[in-house]
Amino acid sequence: MVERRIELDRRYMRKDKMFKLKKKLGTALGADREKILYKIKRLSPWWTEDCLKQAEAAKGTAPVVAAKPKVEKEKKPTRAPAPRAKKA
Repeated sequence: MVERRIELDRRYMRKDKMFKLKKKLGTALGADREKILYKIKRLSPWWTEDCLKQAEAAKGTAPVVAAKPKVEKEKKPTRAPAPRAKKA
């Protein structure tokens, strides 16, 4: 159980650090921005800035790109259940 606790603690620390770095990334410019991006990539190599934009769009802080409207399928009429036989 000790190993599990250690891994959970590492995960929580990584999550907190990523949150702080992403927050700084929003206001950083130039060389500071590159340094923050480097640190984020070191923590999470698969992360891209598109992930940040999607997260902001989900929260409503960034303009949302219009998506294709969903086409609703025709609903088939359902049949009424057959009457049950009464017990005597």
